Amino acid sequence: MKLRNLALAAAVGAATLAGMAQQAYAQAKEQFFPVLVYRTGAYAPNGVPVANGWIDYFKLINAQGGINGVKIIYEECETGYATDRGVECYERLKGKHGGATLFQPLSTGITFALTEKAPGDKIPLITSGYGRSESTDGMVFKWNFPLAGTYWDAADILIQHIAKKEGGLDKLKGKKIALVYHDSPYGKEPIALLQERAKMHGFELQLLPVTHPGVEQKATWLQIRQSRPDYVFLWGWGVMNSTALKEAVATGYPREKMYGVWWAGAEPDVKDVGDGAKGYNALALQHGAVKDAKVVQDILKLVHDKNQGTGPRDEVGQVLYMRGLMSAMLGVEGVRRAQERFGKGKVMTGEQVRWGLENLALDQKKLDALGFAGVMRPISTSCADHRGATWARVHTWDGTKWVFSSDWYESDSAVIKPMVKSAADKYAAEKKLPRRTAEDCQA
Repeated sequence: MKLRNLALAAAVGAATLAGMAQQAYAQAKEQFFPVLVYRTGAYAPNGVPVANGWIDYFKLINAQGGINGVKIIYEECETGYATDRGVECYERLKGKHGGATLFQPLSTGITFALTEKAPGDKIPLITSGYGRSESTDGMVFKWNFPLAGTYWDAADILIQHIAKKEGGLDKLKGKKIALVYHDSPYGKEPIALLQERAKMHGFELQLLPVTHPGVEQKATWLQIRQSRPDYVFLWGWGVMNSTALKEAVATGYPREKMYGVWWAGAEPDVKDVGDGAKGYNALALQHGAVKDAKVVQDILKLVHDKNQGTGPRDEVGQVLYMRGLMSAMLGVEGVRRAQERFGKGKVMTGEQVRWGLENLALDQKKLDALGFAGVMRPISTSCADHRGATWARVHTWDGTKWVFSSDWYESDSAVIKPMVKSAADKYAAEKKLPRRTAEDCQA
């Protein structure tokens, strides 16, 4: 009888401690954001400013009182841009601090791997400007959010831009476009769209893969010198971008005819090339370098002026830093939107945040209030559309800074929508996933 009473007392005590721990956690009101980064390795020059922008935005939100009073806690995990390490980070962090709010993989390869895991764990993935292009289709990819645009949008807009320069899409017939791309899931993403456009308009597409990390490109640029393409599209990352520009200089290929995706159009890509990069063009994922934005001034005042900045002060407002800010803001606003339905001032679960991301309604008034006036355009998602916006601009390196050199473009839904539907249906068939119902969208 004594043993039974002792066991009962122990059980009650354990339950009481668990309840107290749970109550203490609830009282803490902390929303946990894992942060997958690569501050080391070949891609660090580009990965570091993105990570710094993320973290500084979280610090800004906390300095402003949190998300309706809920403070943000975060933990970095170094992936080195390697898929296996990214998956390890995901597994290590997904259950910490009451559970992950969401993940931003910052890698298309890691995104492909986590797309298989997120549904079971009920954790959303934000892949802003990268990831699987067909994950736009929220009726199949319930947990993926390629917010602000995909690589199919990027490739389509580049085709529109050079067509405009040539005098119309019909003028692309007989032209030659070379795609110099990182030989990885990231680099291969635009190929399907470019092949579709090539069939439509009669231009020749030359595919030139570059092996990780991209420091050896002499053979690639020898091919370009021999084939003399009318345009070169650069789908690079990290040291691959500056290497491509240096090889273009060496082979005499005009930088004015080179167009990078938005991951090949930032300060680290051009600063080591000097005047040789002048005239090089790249897409901007809505934002460019925006030193005078209110959100930048707020971070300088509330974070850096208090000696709490994550990186150097002079990078605040640069292209990739702004990418990190924008990505962090989208995650925070997913939480804020979820609170509107599930309880203002409460800690949100990953499943609740998924609903928030699927119902984002960031109009210009809200963006302006957040300090993003002049930085980006509105984003509005739905059950069917997990992308929310398809706008981009071109900016050009003038030798010292990035300058916008085009009006806004929107990708052509008549081209992309059937491709998204076909690829999403194929994925659903392979994984034996039914398309979501209207009832599931309302759940």
